[in-house]
Amino acid sequence: MKILDGRELAGFVKERQAHQVAALSKKPKLVILRDSNNPVIMKYVNLKIKYGEDIGVIVEDIFVSNSSRKSETWQSEEGSVRPVATSTSDALREEIIRANNNPSINGIIIQLPITEKEKTDELCNLIAPEKDVDGLGEHAKFDSATATAINWLLAGYDINLKDKKIAIVGRGKLVGAPLYKMFTNSNYDVELFHKGSDLTKLKHYDIIITATGVPGLISNDFISPGAVIVDAGTASENGRLKGDVADDVRTRTDLTAITPTTGGVGPLTIAALFEHVI
Repeated sequence: MKILDGRELAGFVKERQAHQVAALSKKPKLVILRDSNNPVIMKYVNLKIKYGEDIGVIVEDIFVSNSSRKSETWQSEEGSVRPVATSTSDALREEIIRANNNPSINGIIIQLPITEKEKTDELCNLIAPEKDVDGLGEHAKFDSATATAINWLLAGYDINLKDKKIAIVGRGKLVGAPLYKMFTNSNYDVELFHKGSDLTKLKHYDIIITATGVPGLISNDFISPGAVIVDAGTASENGRLKGDVADDVRTRTDLTAITPTTGGVGPLTIAALFEHVI
């Protein structure tokens, strides 16, 4: 059974990107906007900050909060503190407009989920299309970074998608919806499920890609021998990061391939994101 290790592939991409950035006359800059200190969110924010440092891209993390009434920011070269509006969505909107109008900023992302989830589409669509490096806005110039990462991961381990039945579990903005669109445009045989679907049907699929954020949702009963499993779900459970796939699935020896508990899709998502920034 293959372990779909995104860290290994991301290492090659990262080395190339560092050389690209070193050859530029000016360092690219990415701004991360968030309104939560959730452990899962902070894990990915910190990984992006570290990745940016490693390849020479400036990363600014802007946190907006109603309770603190201020924005705490981190930047690899300098820090700043800014007043915010009365709601976090208003504050995020102000920061997006400010970053859109700043020619020194190359990329803008909103670290999802945000507190006012109903505002997600509105805020993502507000990001200038040429700076929407996560690819989540309606008119973004880039594909979804996570969907791109899953494509890179499968291609990197020679997982052929043609003539295979593909199931995507989860219809979210970050993974499920953009990946379904990408695969449909490539004329692959793909079906979109959600966490309330009849998941016993997954037995009939060759490749299962899941991203619901529900720990242990995908059990052994739903997976046939020979399947390829990509677990892009993340959630915090008792202080531990968990995926959608139940732990006992990973002990099976009859699968074709599976992502590891950590280090599967995540590292390549960050690499794809910085590819867009560069």
